[in-house]
Amino acid sequence: MWAAVRAFRSTERPPAAALVAGLAAAACTAYSGDTSWRYAGNRLGMVDTTERAAMFAAAELALFACVLMARANLRGDKGAPGAPGLLVWGITSVQIIPAYSESGFWGGTVRAVLGPVLAALLWHLALDVDLRHAKPEATSNGLAAMVGRELRERLLSRLGLAVRDRSAEQITRDRWTARAVDLAARLADRSDGWRTRRMRRQLSVAVGRAQVGAHPQQRRALLQLLSARLHSGALSTLDLPSPWEFREPVTPPRPATVVAYEQLREMQPIDATLAVASAHPDLDAAGVRAILMDHGVIVSETAVTFALRSSASVHPRALASASAAGQTLFKVHARIDDEPAPDAPEGAPDAQDADLPDAAADLALLPDAQRVEQVHRAQHDRPASLRVLQKQLRIGQPRAQRMRALLDADGSPS
Repeated sequence: MWAAVRAFRSTERPPAAALVAGLAAAACTAYSGDTSWRYAGNRLGMVDTTERAAMFAAAELALFACVLMARANLRGDKGAPGAPGLLVWGITSVQIIPAYSESGFWGGTVRAVLGPVLAALLWHLALDVDLRHAKPEATSNGLAAMVGRELRERLLSRLGLAVRDRSAEQITRDRWTARAVDLAARLADRSDGWRTRRMRRQLSVAVGRAQVGAHPQQRRALLQLLSARLHSGALSTLDLPSPWEFREPVTPPRPATVVAYEQLREMQPIDATLAVASAHPDLDAAGVRAILMDHGVIVSETAVTFALRSSASVHPRALASASAAGQTLFKVHARIDDEPAPDAPEGAPDAQDADLPDAAADLALLPDAQRVEQVHRAQHDRPASLRVLQKQLRIGQPRAQRMRALLDADGSPS
């Protein structure tokens, strides 16, 4: 006995609500069994007591079995009552017939509600079979549940209650706004007459009930709906593209600032510096560097200054009296006034034999070439090669050869 008491205390007992619900469900099942006992003898011809006792409670047992199977499905892998849950309500519907057959309309209603209907509901609650009770966030995907949800949504839409979270006053304003739009659209197609005057009075009442004068948002909704209603005939004349024609997707043009940003980021820093300097000739090195930094090109002010000087050396400014007409890509034809030529270093090519504009440009580039020569000798202890001169001064090979000759003639230490 002590072991039985300990085992009873250690077992997890259901809550009191479930126990009371189970007791009430058993009582309602007995109430339904009484109806089945009377119906089996009076309507089904089961006069033998043994036969009636063995078969009268078949519906009640089937109902309880379906509830248990629905509970197993709900707590198992399916997560829903499934077919047993539908059978519970099917059996309950069939058991209503004996109740009305034995006791008429009013008595049958009492027997049906207190018997099979309450038994099915209480067994669901006692055994925790209801899906919304077990999983409040779950949604039933059964046929009856889907049809019920669809009918509910359609009924709410028909009543004008589809938009939720609205006050009763707002629902009234929306309903009368729709009424005003309908009356105004009908008045637009009518000629003057007593019906027209009556419709105008109705329109005035509808506009007043909609309160469009006191609510700007309601007035805006009224005008938009009325505009769409009055111009609905233009829908038939719209020039729409055929859905059967294949068209390439149209890419919108990119802004010029985005294109410039991407192009400058892809260029070398020196090339980007020269591009910005040519686009903004009035800016100094600090201004050019600021634009480059804004476009994502990281460069120092010293590098910008060096690039601008190299560009000025490679492309010297035209002389005051030079004519720039007829210039070509590889040669510049210019007229030079009769001025004394600058002193050429010893060993340099004769000015009469060399092209005068090229010689002047070479002499202007000579200081930069000397700086490159000095840096290269300090770092590598040898003269700068033609490739170094081409890369540092950004010139071609023929001109690098001439600069190499000028450096050698200048008497740089070898």
